[in-house]
Amino acid sequence: MGKTPVELLIFDLDGTLIESKWDIAASVNLTLVELGLPQRPLEEIFGFVGDGVKKLLRLSVGEDDRISFEDALSVFRRHYLTHCLDRTTFYPGIDEALRHFTDKRKAVATNKSIEYTHVILNGLGAHHFQFVVGGDNGFGLKPEPGMLLHIMECLNVPKERTVLVGDSTNDINGGHNAGIRVCAVGYGMGDRKKMAACQPDWFIERPEQLTEIFE
Repeated sequence: MGKTPVELLIFDLDGTLIESKWDIAASVNLTLVELGLPQRPLEEIFGFVGDGVKKLLRLSVGEDDRISFEDALSVFRRHYLTHCLDRTTFYPGIDEALRHFTDKRKAVATNKSIEYTHVILNGLGAHHFQFVVGGDNGFGLKPEPGMLLHIMECLNVPKERTVLVGDSTNDINGGHNAGIRVCAVGYGMGDRKKMAACQPDWFIERPEQLTEIFE
């Protein structure tokens, strides 16, 4: 079977391009300590990642009426901007895959806040991407299709020449809601069974496999 021709590769960020869960979890626990709340197990915090910072903090702080969301967000923002590149890196094979597709258009569509996204990409390799959209840019959060449709419109690439690469059901459903094909990745933070149930068009275990599927 031949490779699938694509013109635009849209990537999710956390769990797809970058291994970021350690810095996110550490910043959440620093926030909880500062707010006078008990720390949470890392694995529990990992499970909160993927739906944007609001959901992350609401789940992490829990039902504590003494703490406003604005306070929690302010504390988290300070810690995460300080620590978001302590351990966060591109997954092994990502840099090579991005370089392989130098002649393709590449974008990032993440539910993460755009402020954190820019800091991380500037530290790791923002030059790879022609367009970046974050969860607070006003286009809704995946699985809503807004940010994906916006990227395709701005880069003037048709749906049939676009692929979304992601590690969660939000990515798969978001891509399908936008009318584009989706390549799910099994090395990230997503639940494999839930992802498979959403019927991605491809499922890979290593970033290098992108170069075997697409041309």
